[in-house]
Amino acid sequence: TNKKKKVVDNMGICISSASFEIQPVDFGNENVVHYEDYNINRYKQVIGSVFSQQGNKGINQDSAILYQGYGVENGVFGGVFDGHGENGQIVSKFVMNKLPSLLLKLTFSLPKIFSVKQNVMRRNFNKWKKACWSSFMVMDRDIKSLEKLDSSFSGTTAVVAIRQDDDLIIANLGDSRAVLGRKTEEGVIEAVQLTTDLTPSLTSEAERIRRCGGRVFARQEEPHIQRVYLPNEDVPGLAMTRSFGDFMLKYLGIISEPDVSYHHITPNDQFVVLATDGVWDVLSNDQVVSIVCATNNAAAAAEAVVQASLDAWKQRFPNSKRDDSTVICLFLQQGASLQNGT
Repeated sequence: TNKKKKVVDNMGICISSASFEIQPVDFGNENVVHYEDYNINRYKQVIGSVFSQQGNKGINQDSAILYQGYGVENGVFGGVFDGHGENGQIVSKFVMNKLPSLLLKLTFSLPKIFSVKQNVMRRNFNKWKKACWSSFMVMDRDIKSLEKLDSSFSGTTAVVAIRQDDDLIIANLGDSRAVLGRKTEEGVIEAVQLTTDLTPSLTSEAERIRRCGGRVFARQEEPHIQRVYLPNEDVPGLAMTRSFGDFMLKYLGIISEPDVSYHHITPNDQFVVLATDGVWDVLSNDQVVSIVCATNNAAAAAEAVVQASLDAWKQRFPNSKRDDSTVICLFLQQGASLQNGT
């Protein structure tokens, strides 16, 4: 088998690029992996980039994978995972290493679809939706069964984009985000948010937590951030309502069920950006889409967005600790220019 893996370390620097035998389930300890299966993906064109930058809170707990040749020839799996808690970086890497192959295995084990053309999209989506729900549930169970890992108050978010031909399936767990860059009739590329941030600020999410006995409130020093707390203790202050891990909070309504959505890719859809909240805390959807357009380079786009987020952190919050920032940028059209009006 001819498979190529490009590895990027904590700081976002490329440290190795080589062809070798590798099982999709076993990428190792890197934060960021760009993986290409040339048995399927023979054209070797650069269709995207992935980049991560450690914040200044400590170790980089983000992980991300861009997997080309996933399932079908033009298939892609993109996933960004934002770890939190004492062992968050272990949980996020574990999910990055296991989820792509687990999801594919579950999808192929579902019954084959035979239908007339107009129902194919809907049935394809239903198939992937079931596979996403099942694989996320199995993934959470696998994390819990790791004997040497305490995930009581550690976990990870996940935002995943799966491309299969013109089908784009998005699965979201937590407060990372997926945004589409789409060309309008006027030739301007606009931002379309594909996910909802699943945080305690969302009424339906907060209601579930409270119904299960958890508490949701914002601290005085950060009145704009709602957090989840145990019934009788002001811990852990989780800023999202869905995650892998966090097993002490599962009975309080922190669930690992992803919000799964479908998008049919049209010629106007130019790219998808997946990023952790370290990016969205300081950059708007429109700003991120503008940065990708200005870069107009699939290989450099992710790093450009991360760099812009670092600059924005320094300007807006010069005295606060900067979060890790991780971005995947996946281009959807071959050889397309992103310059406005072209």
